Amino acid sequence: MAAILLVAHAPQAASLLAVARHVYPDCSVGLAGVDIAAGASPAEAQAQVRAALDGLGASEVLILTDVFGASPCRAALAVADGVHTRVVAGVNVPMLWRALCYADVPLDELVTRAVDGGVQGVMQVGVPRPQNQASQPVVDDQVQHHHQQ
Repeated sequence: MAAILLVAHAPQAASLLAVARHVYPDCSVGLAGVDIAAGASPAEAQAQVRAALDGLGASEVLILTDVFGASPCRAALAVADGVHTRVVAGVNVPMLWRALCYADVPLDELVTRAVDGGVQGVMQVGVPRPQNQASQPVVDDQVQHHHQQ
C-alpha cells in the first residue's frame, strides 16, 4: 500500500490533511503533509520533504503538490526517485480523496486514479445569468406573422 505525502505552500498541506482526516478518520493509509513556508530556501524545503518521506517509512509514496514548478513541487521532485516515489502536481480535494480510496493499488495505477479524480472534480456548476439586453419576442403564430408583412 502506498503512502501519500502532501507538499504545498503553507498552510494548504495542513488544510488538506484536515479534510482527509475529517472524511476518512479511520484511514489506514500512511498520510503526512509538509507546509513550505514562504521564506524557505530550496535546501530547507527539500530537507522538510525528505524528513517527511523518511518518516512515512513506506516502500512506495505518492507525493501530491499544489502547483507545478513552484517551490513545493521542485522540492518534491528533488527527493522523489520517480520509481518508488512519484509526484503529481495540482492537488485538489477530489484528487486526494481518490488517492486515499485507491492507495492499495500499484503506484502507477494510483497516479492515474489520483489524476483522474482531480480532473473529474473540476467542473463548471453554475449557469451564467443572462445579460440585461432587450430582446424581441419570437412570434410563432402564423396568422399574426402574416399580418405583419
